[in-house]
Amino acid sequence: MRKFTVLDGLVAPLDRANVDTDAIIPKQFLKSIKRSGFGPNAFDEWRYLDHGEPGMDNSKRPLNPDFVLNQTRYLGAQVLLARENFGCGSSREHAPWALEDYGFRAIIAPSFADIFFNNCFKNGMLPIKLDAGKVDALFKAVEASPGYRLRVDLELQTITAPDGAATGFEVDAFRKHCLLNGLDDIGLTMQHVDEIKAFEAKHRTAQPWLFA
Repeated sequence: MRKFTVLDGLVAPLDRANVDTDAIIPKQFLKSIKRSGFGPNAFDEWRYLDHGEPGMDNSKRPLNPDFVLNQTRYLGAQVLLARENFGCGSSREHAPWALEDYGFRAIIAPSFADIFFNNCFKNGMLPIKLDAGKVDALFKAVEASPGYRLRVDLELQTITAPDGAATGFEVDAFRKHCLLNGLDDIGLTMQHVDEIKAFEAKHRTAQPWLFA
């Protein structure tokens, strides 16, 4: 998993509440478990004018000009600004896979669905909860300033605007540690590889018939 330390990224606003995981990555794309390749189909039903299916050449599909992420000013965005209850619906881990593969590293919203929130941390993305008033102010700032960027510092737990104004955010200490060090569940387990090998060797000696 990629480490998350400091991100200076372009912000894209998705001004919708209750964005569910089927909107983030529709169900027909859930057949693969490779964790990669989902970015072109993130927000597929909003992003394109036709119906998407796995294996289609997305470069030839008609884009929806009214969908915010198709606007030139937001191309390459790494920070997604959203409304309340982002990531609700089914618990598919493909949703953070799709967002991360699209290019987002941080998501700012007043609230998130619990399972989606947890899955973000396990896949190298930082979900940040800010109160609705601060999120609304960010939406207005992004709309008023093309090229609006935010600096997100996980170690300091701050979001810094272009004018230098900083806003703090809360994050669980263990999740922070894992993101800063790029540790997913497998990475955490591999920190104890010597103890695991020692246990396996002892187990093999004590009960050799199990390994016959």
